[in-house]
Amino acid sequence: MSRFSPADPKTPGSCYAVSGQGRFVSSELTRGPWNPDHQHAGPPIALACRAIETAGQEHGLSHLSRVTANLLRPVPIGELAVEVEADYVGRNAGHFSARLLAAGKEVVRFTALMQRESPIELPASVPGHPLPMAPRPPDASPPGSFPFAGKQLGYADLVEVRIAQGVLWQGACAVWFRMRHPLIDGETPSPYQRVAVAADSGNGISAVLDYERFLFVNSDLTINLLRRPVGEWICLDARTALG
Repeated sequence: MSRFSPADPKTPGSCYAVSGQGRFVSSELTRGPWNPDHQHAGPPIALACRAIETAGQEHGLSHLSRVTANLLRPVPIGELAVEVEADYVGRNAGHFSARLLAAGKEVVRFTALMQRESPIELPASVPGHPLPMAPRPPDASPPGSFPFAGKQLGYADLVEVRIAQGVLWQGACAVWFRMRHPLIDGETPSPYQRVAVAADSGNGISAVLDYERFLFVNSDLTINLLRRPVGEWICLDARTALG
């Protein structure tokens, strides 16, 4: 079976193409491992984050500190509509709701918190709170490959992965993700969109079951961000527990 490469002329240039106001046509780069007609949840969640960011910025809110995605149905590869509304906006924070629709049917529902970013000088007496660190940086981490890579064009071609710790798809694992292609043609993905594309893969990179024999898709996903992510590489540290 032939292996697709990011430079292959058959590979789309982005996850989505704009087809109208709030409407987007998805490419094969969004395809997940479970069904050839369904998207991996990372790209559509990132698409909603993009719309929520835009809505927040209209009120001077630039930090997406939390987003929760309720995955109601599989997201088909096709045209999607994105709708966002402000539930409440105050001086320093705003609550937003969003949803993704396919053929008029709601497939994902979101709630999000946007916050205002302002520099604050803290007293010297405040104890430090060091942020978690990846086991090793991406340039010191060997490349990895998803077990479904090369079978068909999809998510494995959208992202480059490097193993910071552990073994991919064999239990607890820390993996660096970098998008090879933009979310929207001609746009640079925001830090929040990069996180969203990676975040839904926690159950996969730390999987302890064979994905071809067992189905273990996420039914929801919550992303909490203490600060704005930096750089192209996002490290996902995941552990699977069976219960």
